[in-house]
Amino acid sequence: HYNYSDPFFGTTEYDYGYDENTAPCNEGNGFRRFKSLFLPILYCLVFVFCLLGNSLVLWVLLTRKRLTTMTDICLLNLAASDLLFVVPLPFQAHYASDQWVFGNAMCKIMAGIYYTGFYSSIFFITLMSIDRYIAIVHAVYAMRIRTASCGVITSLILWLVAGLASVPNIMFNQQLEIEQSVQCVPIYPPGNNTWKVASQFASNILGLLIPLSILVCCYAQILKNLQKCKNRNKIKAIKMIFIIVIVFFLFWTPFNVVLFLDSLQSLHIINDCKASYQIALALQLTETISFIHCCLNPVIYAFAGVTFKAHLKGLLQSCVRVLSSPVGGAGAGQFSIPSQISSCSDSAVIL
Repeated sequence: HYNYSDPFFGTTEYDYGYDENTAPCNEGNGFRRFKSLFLPILYCLVFVFCLLGNSLVLWVLLTRKRLTTMTDICLLNLAASDLLFVVPLPFQAHYASDQWVFGNAMCKIMAGIYYTGFYSSIFFITLMSIDRYIAIVHAVYAMRIRTASCGVITSLILWLVAGLASVPNIMFNQQLEIEQSVQCVPIYPPGNNTWKVASQFASNILGLLIPLSILVCCYAQILKNLQKCKNRNKIKAIKMIFIIVIVFFLFWTPFNVVLFLDSLQSLHIINDCKASYQIALALQLTETISFIHCCLNPVIYAFAGVTFKAHLKGLLQSCVRVLSSPVGGAGAGQFSIPSQISSCSDSAVIL
């Protein structure tokens, strides 16, 4: 008698030990075909683009002599989080097309990596919004706290929280043979949905409600502050703010809404076979869409920044000089970000 759900490839619960006439609804052949044909391709594409974009961000940041500001530390950790988030995708691509063949240990490890990357990525996006709020709205105070050491300490705390938030998923995920197929799924205690519902509510709260509230509050204050600025970059900064909030909302809200509906299903508030199938399909689709967000983060937070683009251009030019010179060049990575800003300066407004 097992109670399990599969968060990566739709969420479906089965209680084994009943005959076919009393067993709950299952996924159906159409859903299985969708998973086996569509998901491996999409997972591989997301993995490749996320790997390229975030590796480039890490390359630019780490080839500089030192990381000097909170922004540098945030960008570094956000890129690392996104890379961690997509590490399980090649495994999930194979899993979606066939079955889990990597063993019980890897089942737990991949769940831990996935959820740690999931939480840490959202945490660092939130931290960057707070960092920008302080830099623009409290510019004088920002010079004292927006330091690399403060960034490192804050980052360590966020990584610790993300790791702790993923512990329940590591505990419950295990390899299990279901319907003559080896699966990697979270196995919850029979007849008790408390852990599953608590885990999903934690994802809703830590993954959407708190971060989105902070983003909206921080950027609302930034917008008010920018209204006072007579800066040529103000319009561009305002557009960037709307892009950040809207993209985050569009990519993560659908998944969290469906996850909440699945929690209601686990609590038997929603108890309909057709609705169960639709929730399972919607959960899979919205989670897959949310993966794409990690591909956009380098574009939104790094490549769109004037300073970062200048660093990237300089680094690429240095590499070209090194490759074209028989002796080799020097000076790649000699970059710096202005340490002092004012509430209406170019460096503060260009986000």
